[in-house]
Amino acid sequence: MLEPPIEPMLAKLTPEIPGGEGWIYEPKWDGFRCIVYYDGATTPYLQSRDARPLGRYFPELETGIAAALPGPMVLDGEIVIMGAKGIEFDTLQLRLHPAASRVKMLAAATPAAFVAFDILAEGDTDLRPQPFAARRARLEQLLAAPRPPVYLTPATTDAATARDWFDRFEGAGFDGVIAKPASGAYQPGVRAMAKIKHLRTADCVVGGFRWNKGETGRSVGSLLLGLYDDAGIFHLVGHTSSFKAAEKQALVDFLAPYRTEDESESFGAGRAPGGPSRWNAGKDQSWERLRPELVCEVTFDYLQSERFRHAATFRRWRPDKPPHDCRFDQLEATVPYELAAVFER
Repeated sequence: MLEPPIEPMLAKLTPEIPGGEGWIYEPKWDGFRCIVYYDGATTPYLQSRDARPLGRYFPELETGIAAALPGPMVLDGEIVIMGAKGIEFDTLQLRLHPAASRVKMLAAATPAAFVAFDILAEGDTDLRPQPFAARRARLEQLLAAPRPPVYLTPATTDAATARDWFDRFEGAGFDGVIAKPASGAYQPGVRAMAKIKHLRTADCVVGGFRWNKGETGRSVGSLLLGLYDDAGIFHLVGHTSSFKAAEKQALVDFLAPYRTEDESESFGAGRAPGGPSRWNAGKDQSWERLRPELVCEVTFDYLQSERFRHAATFRRWRPDKPPHDCRFDQLEATVPYELAAVFER
């Protein structure tokens, strides 16, 4: 039986889905990477990507995985929380809480799942030297009828299907496709896979900004972006800081005519930039308010819980776009049938 820790195999960002023979494609899940070690008798050990134990944050997985797996094995996969609108990464992050009572409450209210996409060992047999096609075939046999909270990720050898997935899986918390060489061995710590991520565009209203650290009044650090909901309420959705140093300095004068102290403007009624939390402890979260009159186009990977999952990239100003036309409905997406079906069992 393999012992922890094992470095997970990694993926290299690739601009296009590779074609031709010899590839196996999977949807790219957005959760916590996890390697599961189960000896068939004791509590499974859950290892994070950075080789730390995850079990204390997911007690329902420790018990559920032990009941679901048919025997001793080591699996590579992703811990996710699936909601009605897709993967809920924000809900998943709440699990990283120091209080066991809080974790226990969340485990009951929003139970997590483990989605397997590779097998590294079965009993005392190390499967890592075997080609991925063989490992995938064995994984499909072992998890032919998996029981929650264990699931098997969809996979295909057809590049056209992978491209279709890439287009239709764009929302709902799935941010692309993973391509794995069918003949490849499992290579811990090596970027031996390809990941192709979505890049979407949105027109957002600039509702505020933050100063560059240590350069208050001289350089803008980031723009705070917002969208309007169906009721016309303006909500923070993220930020962009993709400017060169000279551009950040020029933004000081450019934004000056739009600055306001009126709290009823900008993010007054909707979700606003917050103060420090356990995710940004020690960071300066102060911000400057702007009248919501400037519109810009940004690129982003996807929306998670009505926020950009990662920082957006500024593309251009949109003086032709009325601010109130910048709404959430431009980003609507539904859970793809194939991925919803994974959890319907």
